[in-house]
Amino acid sequence: MITAFILRALDRRISIAIALLLAVAVLVPLANLALPETSALHVPTYLMSLFGKYLTYALLALALDLVWGYCGILSLGHGAFFALGGYAMGMYLMRQIGSRGTYGNPILPDFMVFLNWKELPWFWYGFDQFWFAMLMVLAAPGLLAFVFGWFAFRSRVNGVYLSIITQAMTYALLLAFFRNDMGFGGNNGLTDFKDILGFNIQADGTRAVLFATTAVFLALALMLSSAIVRSKFGKVLVGVRDAESRTRFLGYRVEHMKLFVFVVSAMMAGIAGALYVPQIGIINPGEFAPANSIEVVIWTAVGGRATLIGPIIGAILVNGGKTIFTGLFPDFWLFALGGLFIAVTLFLPKGIVGTIAQYFGKKRVPAKPPAEAAKDDDQQSVQAAE
Repeated sequence: MITAFILRALDRRISIAIALLLAVAVLVPLANLALPETSALHVPTYLMSLFGKYLTYALLALALDLVWGYCGILSLGHGAFFALGGYAMGMYLMRQIGSRGTYGNPILPDFMVFLNWKELPWFWYGFDQFWFAMLMVLAAPGLLAFVFGWFAFRSRVNGVYLSIITQAMTYALLLAFFRNDMGFGGNNGLTDFKDILGFNIQADGTRAVLFATTAVFLALALMLSSAIVRSKFGKVLVGVRDAESRTRFLGYRVEHMKLFVFVVSAMMAGIAGALYVPQIGIINPGEFAPANSIEVVIWTAVGGRATLIGPIIGAILVNGGKTIFTGLFPDFWLFALGGLFIAVTLFLPKGIVGTIAQYFGKKRVPAKPPAEAAKDDDQQSVQAAE
């Protein structure tokens, strides 16, 4: 069964992409750890962590493409699922600090001591265990997506209305997590992490493992997404995207199918957030900002919606450009981002990968001989007359 799942997921383009990601997972850490700093091929630790951040963004964009590209659900709230996964990881990392914090309290994180909390809130219990934190990385965004999707899809909320309420959801979470009495660090969030699984989080070796883990999870998520969209279930999802009413009239439980793919996508976004936090070193309510979710839509559109590989490329290219552009012209990045989205909408509506695939697809279609073309025209005329 597992073999059939893998074979169903691996077409030529997906196989190449997965192979490249696995190669990157090995070669970049080796270039950081094994090569001396004087080597031209040496990858500095800060650069490896930066690339690791790009890969977490790519995983987030892939999660959005699964629901938007193949099911027609334009979610403007995927930043919330990303942030929830990040907070679950951040809570585990905060519990690992122990008595090494500023106030030396072995149980309470520093911000709780500063705010005169007397005991650890109940929802922090269990986060001193890695397995529990990883369970929450999946459960927190997955449960939110399930509850939200259950009511939204059963009520047949679609289109722009669904996009608006997903954005309202993430904005509500932004306001809630900003409050100090929520127990998540308020405006400052969670930071000053020391180690993960007993390893120094700042060490080059730990950074290399985090990068490799991110690349491997992105490859696994790509395989899972490809298996879903290439299955019979995926074909029905495309039918839901293109003609939901007709698909419903054929007897399919559209709301259940939407709910399933929405929850899977949310869990993928949560994993991306969990991989993001230890590499960046902080998680705060700013990750819930609606603008972040809109940026994910731009990455997906630039790379190519409904291509799986496109969002990965789009996230890496746009964020790489952001790093360069904000260094040179920090005040004009938002204008550049808006202009990029307009340009893609007008001139590359299928995105980079979609446009390239369409171009080569047309080149591979052989031209029909004049006699066959004329025969086809005659047949179409007869059918039209009948």
